[in-house]
Amino acid sequence: MTTLPSGLPVDDFNAEIRPQDDLFQHVHSNWLARTEIPADKARWGSFAVLAEAAEEAVREIIIEMQDAEPGTDARKVGDLYASFVDEEAADAKGIEPIRELLGRVDEVTDIDGLLALMGELESIGGPSFAGQWVDTDPGDPSRYLLHLNQGGLGLPDESYYREDAFAEVRTAYLAHLQTMFDHLGAEHAESEAAVVFALETELAGHHWDNVATRDDEKTYNLQRPADEHPRLQPWLRAIHAPEGTYDEAVVRQPSFFTDLAGLLVEERLDEWKSWLRMGILRTHASYLTTEISREQFAFYGTVLTGAPEQRERWKRGVSLVEGMLGDAVGKIYVERHFPPEAKAAMDDLIEHLVEAYRASIEQLDWMGDETKARAHDKLGKFTPKIGFPVKWKDYASLEIGDDLVTNVQAATRFEHDRELAKIGKPIDRDEWFMNPQTVNAYYNPGFNEIVFPAAILQPPFFDAGRDAASNFGAIGAVIGHEIGHGFDDQGSKFDGDGRLLDWWTDADRKAFEERTSSLIAQYDALEPVAAPGHKVNGALTIGENIGDLGGLGIAWRAYLHSLGGEEPPVIDGYTGAQRFFLSWAYAWQLAIRPEEAVRLVSIDPHSPNEHRTNQVVKNLGAFVAAFDVQPGDQLWLDPQARVTIW
Repeated sequence: MTTLPSGLPVDDFNAEIRPQDDLFQHVHSNWLARTEIPADKARWGSFAVLAEAAEEAVREIIIEMQDAEPGTDARKVGDLYASFVDEEAADAKGIEPIRELLGRVDEVTDIDGLLALMGELESIGGPSFAGQWVDTDPGDPSRYLLHLNQGGLGLPDESYYREDAFAEVRTAYLAHLQTMFDHLGAEHAESEAAVVFALETELAGHHWDNVATRDDEKTYNLQRPADEHPRLQPWLRAIHAPEGTYDEAVVRQPSFFTDLAGLLVEERLDEWKSWLRMGILRTHASYLTTEISREQFAFYGTVLTGAPEQRERWKRGVSLVEGMLGDAVGKIYVERHFPPEAKAAMDDLIEHLVEAYRASIEQLDWMGDETKARAHDKLGKFTPKIGFPVKWKDYASLEIGDDLVTNVQAATRFEHDRELAKIGKPIDRDEWFMNPQTVNAYYNPGFNEIVFPAAILQPPFFDAGRDAASNFGAIGAVIGHEIGHGFDDQGSKFDGDGRLLDWWTDADRKAFEERTSSLIAQYDALEPVAAPGHKVNGALTIGENIGDLGGLGIAWRAYLHSLGGEEPPVIDGYTGAQRFFLSWAYAWQLAIRPEEAVRLVSIDPHSPNEHRTNQVVKNLGAFVAAFDVQPGDQLWLDPQARVTIW
């Protein structure tokens, strides 16, 4: 029997840091010591390395597409990219591309007119006090509905406007607003900046926090927006949308929209006009002059994430194309970079993971038979999607020319219209919500599906030519993680058909919540290594932490199942069990700037990578056994304190 390589950089592991004390640093400390985060990045590691490679591959495809036949999707890609990388043209135009929009703000004479203008600008991605998208109705996943979400802020979330930890960020933001108003030629830039900041601070005071906002039951509020929030009627009427689009919607934070009406009063019209001017500049800044784009980056890039340099223009051009015409590029990317054998190997891995979940559910001692039967039903209805969609977006009606801002507005309007056109039509279960060249994966509760784009299916996550332990510890755990989202604190509220429905007995839900509460407490005690003094929010990260813990635990079961009772070989001096956990750690390689660590711990539902590695394995008896972890070792957790959910 051929022994496959481990695929692990074992010579780079730090023997002076034992895995029993810090698995993350054992695997990564030598790499961290010699690694300098690229100047245009806030973080650098496994995901970023793969994303950079995908970006280079996509750039090659885009360059070739510039010579395609006019009118084809390929040529649209090439022309959009060409219009972005023409820096001289952008500089020559100054703020001329948005002057008409700014002039229309000046002409507004009342709040109704302001709301109508904002509604009109929705289709081109204009500034708004609300985010909106089309998704399935959680209460009836056989139909599409519009979802409305609180918005209107220029900082990452409401906590940035009130917490002492962000006082310096607020000062920098106010200075940034003034500089941006200077670019508009505002006569009173300083006072306008202060007005916008004050209005946003008021809006933030009515925002739900990020823990409440991820609660799928609290945010499921079926309303008739025009009736429940009559002050918004001019905005709703002006949005470019098919008739009936806004008859009924999921209003995720009803109190925000109720409170918003109190701010939309005539005596505050000038404040809102300043806010709208800034919003128009902000949403277009990346497509205007180099000076304006750099100022936008100086705050949103350097202040908020710590990255000292803006990405090269070609990289930003690739990102623009991927956001606007991602499927047109993805089709070619898949042909060149996704071998068929990768999908076959993933199918096999998923089969092992689902079987392991099935066995685990059956053996749970805290869940009763009635809930187990429903959990099995949901698991049986999971749909995996691997690599790329079976059908691609059709961009035939999108026109792309040589003017950048016109192109961006046209592409944004195209996507806006495509989304709203779904309402009233059958659910398209073939649709993907990520491009195949994206290094990520996701679980969609409304479709009860797990999705793995092509770009993540490569080392360090997956390699068909390496030892099974390494694949199960990396991509296997990612698969388990995404399946686990179907059974985390929010995903577990949806049944196998994607319906928000309580399928648990009261006793089983209580037992589940006791376990999740213990896990929340574990993570509440942690701090990011790069941002000491800033605590992990266990309630915000609980869904991802359940995904990590369940995903790795189930991946371990699946690995054992795949062995069929045979003893795996020792490779590179490590047992199969050790390689499994080392691969898990290797997948979470990351160097991060302090500013980015602070931002993420404030708003990101994922825990810091060092804790995704270490805190999870502390709870797994298989890790304790694999490395003979003993009381006194830093990764020892008393058995009664360990949390097992799935």
